[in-house]
Amino acid sequence: MPRKLGRTTAHRRAMLRAMVTYLLENGRIETTETRAKEVRSMAEKMITTAKTNDLHSKRQVLAYVTKEAVVKKLFDEIAPKYADRNGGYTRIYKLGPRRGDAAEMAIIELV
Repeated sequence: MPRKLGRTTAHRRAMLRAMVTYLLENGRIETTETRAKEVRSMAEKMITTAKTNDLHSKRQVLAYVTKEAVVKKLFDEIAPKYADRNGGYTRIYKLGPRRGDAAEMAIIELV
């Protein structure tokens, strides 16, 4: 069962879409541990979909990722890099608690 992250469905979906887009654009994000785990799941699905480089998969990824430039980068640079790898495209480092509210922080990055 997916984590709710204390948000409404629409807010949660929008947040995850934005975070996945940002991760694919920049290669790494610093966020809370639970968000990182949710982002990992969607980011890996996007990369796996992009590995089959056809029109259908492009449209599927475009429906989720919010920037066209990031979709182009995903299909041209990121997916070919993982062509011989079956999953495990991201890595999560734990950083320890955040100063304000002691939430466990983590860095998620593309391997």
